[in-house]
Amino acid sequence: MQVYGIDLSMEKFDVNYIDQDGNERKQEVKNRLNGISKFLATVSSDSVLCAENTGTYGDMLVFLSNQKGINISLVSGYTIKHSLGMIKGKSDPIDAGRIREYGERFYDKLIFKEYDREEMVELRSLYSLRSQLVKSRKILRTGEHSRLNVPMQSISVKEHVTNALAHLDAEIKEVEKEIEGIITSDRELNENYALSVSIKGIGPVITTELIIKTGNFKTIDTARKAASYAGVCPFPNESGKMVGKRKTSSFADRKLKALLYMGAKTAVKHNPEYSLYYQKKKLEGKPHYLIMNNVSNKILRTIYSVVKNKTPYSQDYLCLDPRELEKNNSSAKKVA
Repeated sequence: MQVYGIDLSMEKFDVNYIDQDGNERKQEVKNRLNGISKFLATVSSDSVLCAENTGTYGDMLVFLSNQKGINISLVSGYTIKHSLGMIKGKSDPIDAGRIREYGERFYDKLIFKEYDREEMVELRSLYSLRSQLVKSRKILRTGEHSRLNVPMQSISVKEHVTNALAHLDAEIKEVEKEIEGIITSDRELNENYALSVSIKGIGPVITTELIIKTGNFKTIDTARKAASYAGVCPFPNESGKMVGKRKTSSFADRKLKALLYMGAKTAVKHNPEYSLYYQKKKLEGKPHYLIMNNVSNKILRTIYSVVKNKTPYSQDYLCLDPRELEKNNSSAKKVA
């Protein structure tokens, strides 16, 4: 097995590997279809590509590697940097060598990447476009509020802003229709989407964000992993006799965490289950944001539960004691 270390950038990527004679080899490849295809033609099918995760810069490499049947793993730069001890100096060829060294030392920890299905790619692109359009609309509306306080206002500017906002509203609605069409046309996406929005406090935006970020609840396949990813899961802070306050990780998806917080606010207001939980913790003296963080965590566990069990959320559902379930099953077997 041969491990190739790859340092990705927009225009090209540097490759580092050890040849059959034990010599270190370096190579520079253009990050384009032709360049990547020629490079992969020289790589054997039993080799492993280990690349730094730099977002969309590696999409073409991942896609073509999957087509050729070559395993590829994307690892965060932070993980690579802190796994090799104290290091000095930095350049693209040097980084490629360090990535190759990481792949060789921690091969058992590598998770091989598979490029998303066409539906997921289209869904992610449309959702990203919607976020950009919403942000542009917000900027225009904020500027409009500030202009209202000016003694002399421009009628021309007012007309242009009104037309631009109307156009953005129409485009956002069209994009949302296309997103809905993609979800409803795919059985698995539609099923998980319907199960998630059955929970009070969870709407289309939060559900779409979760489907994209978790790979339709497959890439991040447990509520514990999702809570850690979203930054709503506190970790212990202890050493010897020192017992510190449990904290959430700063390495979290801030957008997903913010959306879950908004969902938690709605759930506390309209869902009796979460409303009673909030009131109980408030009487215990817990701070507001800690309670809301816990509610976000509970919402994630509820979402994964309904998706796993393929059962819509019900406020009247009673979670029975597992010991009672085991006792009932034993009694049923005896009767049979």
